[in-house]
Amino acid sequence: MTRLNFAVSLVSDNALSEVGMAASQASLPRRHLLKGALGGLTAAGLSSLGLSACGGGDAAVVSPATVNSVEFLGMDAPSTAALRADSYTAASVKLGYSDATSKTQVLAYNTIFKTGDTLKNGTTDVIAGAYYDINGNAIMDNSVPASAEPFYSDCPDGNALIALANPTVPGVTGGTLFLVTQYEYKTRDNAGVSMYGKLPSQITVTSLDQNKITGALTAVKHFSVDTKPVDGLWITCASSLSPWNTFLSSEEYEPDAVNIATNTMFQAFSLNLFGSSTTANPYHYAHVPEVTVHPDGTASIVKHYCLGRIARELVEVCPDNKTVLMGDDGTDTGLFMFIADKEKDLSAGTLYAAKWTQTLATAGGAATLKWVKLGHASSDYVKGLADSLTASDIVTVVTVDPLDATFTKIAFNGSNEWVKFVVGKEVAAAFLETHRYAAYLGATLEFSKMEGVALNRKDKLAYVAMSRIEKKMKDTLGDIQVGQILAGATYELKLSAAQTDTAGAVIGSDWVPTVMTAIPALVGEDQTADAFGNTANVDKISNADNLKFSEKMRTLFTGEDSGQHVNNFVWAYNVDTKKLSRILSVPAGGEATGLEVVDNLNGFAYILGNFQHPGDWGAIHNVIKAEVEPLINANWNNRKSSAVGYISGLPTI
Repeated sequence: MTRLNFAVSLVSDNALSEVGMAASQASLPRRHLLKGALGGLTAAGLSSLGLSACGGGDAAVVSPATVNSVEFLGMDAPSTAALRADSYTAASVKLGYSDATSKTQVLAYNTIFKTGDTLKNGTTDVIAGAYYDINGNAIMDNSVPASAEPFYSDCPDGNALIALANPTVPGVTGGTLFLVTQYEYKTRDNAGVSMYGKLPSQITVTSLDQNKITGALTAVKHFSVDTKPVDGLWITCASSLSPWNTFLSSEEYEPDAVNIATNTMFQAFSLNLFGSSTTANPYHYAHVPEVTVHPDGTASIVKHYCLGRIARELVEVCPDNKTVLMGDDGTDTGLFMFIADKEKDLSAGTLYAAKWTQTLATAGGAATLKWVKLGHASSDYVKGLADSLTASDIVTVVTVDPLDATFTKIAFNGSNEWVKFVVGKEVAAAFLETHRYAAYLGATLEFSKMEGVALNRKDKLAYVAMSRIEKKMKDTLGDIQVGQILAGATYELKLSAAQTDTAGAVIGSDWVPTVMTAIPALVGEDQTADAFGNTANVDKISNADNLKFSEKMRTLFTGEDSGQHVNNFVWAYNVDTKKLSRILSVPAGGEATGLEVVDNLNGFAYILGNFQHPGDWGAIHNVIKAEVEPLINANWNNRKSSAVGYISGLPTI
């Protein structure tokens, strides 16, 4: 053989023979195998194999074919009890190459750990997803004395996969990556009593060993972030990875400071966190925590108080590293935008709320958007206000018309209120009573269940999930008047430069949402219950929640939080071909969470995905419950555990 052929044989036959879970690539044309095998070699390395990087010798190196299209081939909805009780994928992906060849490879769901598993923090055993009080003591579930144990979450949510330049975690034999995971809540205690919102949310950093050949991820260290510096966390939901490689958390559903004296959930939270039902200050929650991971697998946390206090699903930072778009998951909520004073620094900036002017009333509707400026402040300044003020220092709220022109009628959390803000407390109103103040200033506070936000940077678009279209969105009053779709829809937002706010002032961003339109293929379809109990079309997205966009794959991924599908799914929607494909199913009664797309980390791609509360039975599960419940209990520790994991088998582009 020639020298070139010898070199090809040496690399492809020896190196590729070590490929474990990637063995399915054996069906690739040999040039694709060569590309993967040679991907990490330098020119010197090529020379040592007798292969020239620049041509010459016996033959020239032929440039390998590259992936130029990705098509997800979806799977059917689960049809057996075993599948309904599991988290799995039967989907695949078809790759098109620049030389007109193609290849199909199967996807796989991989569990990194289950909550409740025993992992290691150095030499110490720890429980994955365990709850700790403000001083780092495990919070115990004593509801059934004979089976007392530490609380751990069954609701892992936001994820981010982080690589650092010089990691120092011992015990890693491959590459070191860091998985940051937050845990939204605990569904119930051992006695079956709801624990929603009663425990302080936790964030963990799991140091992972990334197999250099297969890309498989294995937990090595599990570290719980100390949240004492930020007064603990309440109901952390979805998350994002910042452009500067930090984890941007969320605190969903702001505790209403006006009615805090009757909020028994928040009082229980305070008791579990601080040991006193009155210590927790409601104005310390519903902000944006930011976690910085350190090379040893530990992390530190700060909380930004200047992005508004809303029912925040998550934040998404635009490519200018300053403009932040936010989902607002509740009733009578708004679309909010924050523009930081400095790049890669969320500690000060200007907060805006959108005004919807409707242009279409059907199929989810459409509108143009203008922006109402709420205020400008630094996090430190707002934190000082939160420390020193109570609700009565900022606003007076009544629930019956006072017949007083100094009050303004607004919608708040599903009810009508009349509000009057204290003169001189406008900054406190904007950043601590954000929903009420935005409505008072005339922004549109009529959205229902606005959840995930994702960015398509190339096309300068954002996507927003509206999990349910109902209530103020469907009535004949106010700004939004579109037909009810309980299965919800996902909207596309056009992002524009050179915009002004409603007062005529220039908005300092090139990424301002100006047009909002429901995407036809992503509008849900309500139906009469089918034979299995589904009250929304099982072949369309119902109650979109998590959204993430892959620039490389040109695909929008959606995770469901549906009370209308018996099993919830993760979907892939190609924004060019408009094809929608189901790629993951989670256990019945569970919610698909933790969605994050990683296009390329050390030559491997991942879709991170968790699920929450398996077997959280509702009326739609009556048909399948008897058969599936024993399997759910067996798989997921009697509904107390959930999985943190990822989809593998994806292309790196």
